Amino acid sequence: MKKLLILTVFLGNLAIFSQSEKSELRVFTFNEVEILHQQKPKPILVFLYTDWCKICFGMKNNTFKNDKVVRLLNDKFYFVKLNAEQKEDVIFFGKTFVYKPSGNKTGINELAKELGSIDGKISYPTTTILNSNLEIDLQIGNYINSKNMHMILMKFLTLNKN
Repeated sequence: MKKLLILTVFLGNLAIFSQSEKSELRVFTFNEVEILHQQKPKPILVFLYTDWCKICFGMKNNTFKNDKVVRLLNDKFYFVKLNAEQKEDVIFFGKTFVYKPSGNKTGINELAKELGSIDGKISYPTTTILNSNLEIDLQIGNYINSKNMHMILMKFLTLNKN
């Protein structure tokens, strides 16, 4: 009887803890960020990716699903995903950025080039942070795991306190 009681308590606790709600990352469009930023300025984190990039896929499914990273991004940043090969125009703070073909079935959106170019080159994924004045403060052209992303975001916030 005592074993049955212990087992029941254990399974009950397991059921409660397994149902804890995971945070979901809020992803904004550039149009939404423009409106929100005017109301409440915050840094903007832009995740630059392509559909064919396996490393980008890994960041989407690992780094940006980590609870600590998600909570920090939701609380302190506006998060935007930008497909570098997006053919639709992007309007951001009154400027229109268009897709520029660079070959047969290849090209890049001007905004991706502007936000993702590091020393004149672009790689995928690239994580770019714009400060509250919409200036590029940080660009990292590589995979960032959740532990390092959390550390980078915390350091950014510490260095950019107003």
